[in-house]
Amino acid sequence: MAFSSLKSGNPTSGAIERYFNVALFFLVLTGFLMLGATGALDLPALAIVGLALMIRGYSLLARLDLRIPESWATLLTLIYVLIYFADYLFLSGSFLTATIHLVLFLIVMRLFSLQRPRDHYLLAVLAFLMVLASAVLTVGAAFVFAFAAFLFVAVLTFVLMEMRHSLGGAGQASASKTAQALAVESEVPGRHRRMAYSLVAIAPALMVLILVCSFFIFFFLPRVSSRYLTAYAPTSDVSTGFSDHLQLGRIGQIQQSNAVVMHIEIDNDAQGLYDLKWRGVALSTFDGQSWSNSFGSTQIPLSGVGVYRLGRPDSGGPINSRRQIHYRVLMEPLGTNVFFLAEKPRALLGNYRPVAIDSGGAIYNLDLEHPISRYEGFSDLPDVAADALRVARSDAAERSDAYLQLPPIDLRISRLAEQITGGSSNNYDKALAIEQYLRAHFGYTLELPRTRPRDPLAHFLFERKQGHCEYFASSMAVMLRALGIPSRIVNGFRGGEFNDLTGQYVIRASNAHSWVEAFFPGYGWVSFDPTPAGNLSTHNGWSRIQLYVDAAASFWREWIINYDSRHQRELGQTAANNTRRFLDDTRAWIERQHRKLLRVARRAHHQIADFPARWLGSAMGAVLLLMFVSNSRSLVKAWRAKRLRANPHRSPRESAALWYERMAARLERFGWRKSPSQTPADFVAAIQEPELRTKVAVFTRHYESARFGESVEDAKVLPGLFEEIIARDESGKRVTPG
Repeated sequence: MAFSSLKSGNPTSGAIERYFNVALFFLVLTGFLMLGATGALDLPALAIVGLALMIRGYSLLARLDLRIPESWATLLTLIYVLIYFADYLFLSGSFLTATIHLVLFLIVMRLFSLQRPRDHYLLAVLAFLMVLASAVLTVGAAFVFAFAAFLFVAVLTFVLMEMRHSLGGAGQASASKTAQALAVESEVPGRHRRMAYSLVAIAPALMVLILVCSFFIFFFLPRVSSRYLTAYAPTSDVSTGFSDHLQLGRIGQIQQSNAVVMHIEIDNDAQGLYDLKWRGVALSTFDGQSWSNSFGSTQIPLSGVGVYRLGRPDSGGPINSRRQIHYRVLMEPLGTNVFFLAEKPRALLGNYRPVAIDSGGAIYNLDLEHPISRYEGFSDLPDVAADALRVARSDAAERSDAYLQLPPIDLRISRLAEQITGGSSNNYDKALAIEQYLRAHFGYTLELPRTRPRDPLAHFLFERKQGHCEYFASSMAVMLRALGIPSRIVNGFRGGEFNDLTGQYVIRASNAHSWVEAFFPGYGWVSFDPTPAGNLSTHNGWSRIQLYVDAAASFWREWIINYDSRHQRELGQTAANNTRRFLDDTRAWIERQHRKLLRVARRAHHQIADFPARWLGSAMGAVLLLMFVSNSRSLVKAWRAKRLRANPHRSPRESAALWYERMAARLERFGWRKSPSQTPADFVAAIQEPELRTKVAVFTRHYESARFGESVEDAKVLPGLFEEIIARDESGKRVTPG
């Protein structure tokens, strides 16, 4: 490896070259972080590539040129081709994992051997391959944010790549042209820095534009096919609990995980009213340590487009049903080909072909190109007729071979079964007795034994006396068989957390469950659940934030990960229906408003034209009422003054003042005006007519006695004196002042 400093000597690149190398490094780093975040990379790959990226980052920061000679890079690449086949065949055993290792090796080689433009292009393509691999390995909604960051860095990188190509001839210019370019850079030292800042500002706008265009392309372009590379998608440990072989303790391990397994939406259920079992596989053969089956399966013929009618081949007769439910299931990628359906399924709807059913009632997807993701189901909710089951036949010859098989078991188990059912006279009551006994006398725990006992059921029943659902179901099934009652265990899920934001049940790995089915001739298989119900984990304490996160994840899985031509048609039909409905509602609203205005106008015109007198009378009444209201204060004041003048004994002071004001006002009409500055005595002296002056003087003397002395007698004579003065003036014998 060659080492040289870019701080001294002849530099091989200028500012644009440095910015481009940094952007290309971040492009690779972003892709690697996206790949590492999936959790699918093994520790050696993470450590080696992480160390190489750290060294490359330090070299860019310190401006050191660390390069592997091209001959070494070629030789190492040829050697790794052999390692790749060994990795695929013997080490990882997976095509996708081995290919990812190859891509990571090529990235490390290119990071330290960048010499020609094609090396940069190859490194960018390899970074994109890491993003593509992360898209295959994850279905999380966080991928879109990581992809946006990668897109941002990619925009910067390719713009800088184009600038570098234009400035330096993409590495193919002569030494003189490179020297000229460096000279230009030295003349304007801040120009490229400003250009870089401009790129950082423009890149987000370009990224948003690309994402918006991608959104429309994704949702609206015709879909020919989908789900490429899904055969290499990661599987889940949950799938091992729903195969044809299950070791005791496996369901308990699954229940310790809180990972989401599927979302289920039931029609007309907006409050989460159901607590249902979601049936997976039934197991019949028990060897003392594990359950398995050897059921053969038969393909189910199509009854319509994507519709499979599910019979119950092992049912001897009908079970009473309360009602039928219709539900939609959105499954996470579990790596299992089992459809989980509510008990007593009637039909399955989905774009899968072929679909098979085994004699245990499990439904399988045989379509390897379409892993189970979204399907619908119809099921009957069973309502068992207990009285009918109590009188059912007790012979089980038709089921003896598969469902009465027992390995050598502890004799105490058989004696316990007989002891529990000693008071029961029929198989149904015996099954109920065992179910209730296990619920009442044993505890529920997810803690697994530290060492595996030789006889797990005997250890559970007589020593530990606590366990999880597998031990309860297995113990009941074995005791039923010891009594000659055909039985099997069923693995699936129970309950789930209801999200009222989406109307869906969130089924987690912790909801994995095992229960028992017993056979009754003439009626078929009936479910029993000996696990204590109160200990089933349902995660009822979710916060609102978790519900919103789950709703977003559900939308991501439904409309992004599983988006196909069916979703496209549904989206188009919904958009068309909503647009048509909006236009119809808008037009109907405009028509209603127009008709309402017309009715109002016609009614007003009719009333005005046919009843003018009523309108005129109403208008005059309104005017009079308005005048009365506006003058109400003056009217009240005048009415009060009139009463006081007529009854001076009630308030001689106020009555005297009112009579004096009235006398002065009447004299003013005849030419004798009292100014505000004049006292009553001055006003009397100002009257030049002797007879009138005498009368006014007498009036003034009584006024002052009533006003300031509160004399009632003087107040009573004021009206008569006022009339004398008025009578004198109205006779016309008055003298104009001046």
